[in-house]
Amino acid sequence: MVRIIAIVGMPGSGKSVVAGYLKNNGFPIIHFGEIIMNEVEKRGLAITPQNEQIVREEIRQKYGMDVCAKLSLPIIKSTLLEHQLVVIDGLYSFSEYKTLKIEFKKELLVVAIFTPKSLRYERLTFRHERPLKIAEAERRDFMEIERIEKGGPIAMADITIINDGNQYQLYRKLEALLAEILQEVYPLTAASL
Repeated sequence: MVRIIAIVGMPGSGKSVVAGYLKNNGFPIIHFGEIIMNEVEKRGLAITPQNEQIVREEIRQKYGMDVCAKLSLPIIKSTLLEHQLVVIDGLYSFSEYKTLKIEFKKELLVVAIFTPKSLRYERLTFRHERPLKIAEAERRDFMEIERIEKGGPIAMADITIINDGNQYQLYRKLEALLAEILQEVYPLTAASL
């Protein structure tokens, strides 16, 4: 039975939109990126993509590529005590994927949000928080694939949602996915029919 949905995808694919939608529908969200942000703040650095990258690479080099997953395991487990379904936003590395898969097996459902590169880059140039120029977006793609193992979880995703339309269309796709998952988590009983 699925109890954990992990959202994966490249920058600009719509992962934050998906996480926001799920949060607005009452599902608890665990952000692996908070571990990085907390470390950036702990070091007294400004929250910038450059500082996040430096800290992310340093702690992964020191503690392993799955450090965010390992540090999040107690949070995930305690959240599962209170909720039937938990969402992970920010599963990046293949090592994180393997750690979660070993720990949660069939309870983990990895959902990849896929958007064509040209559309992702367009979205990244116009987003309100941390906009990127096209050249910056391309450099970030290369960095995340080469240094963070980001392609692995996307390739191993159980489900891929194509996000090449508007938010309303994405929400409809998410509603269909949730209906299927929730049917498994909260099956209808004969008494409720």
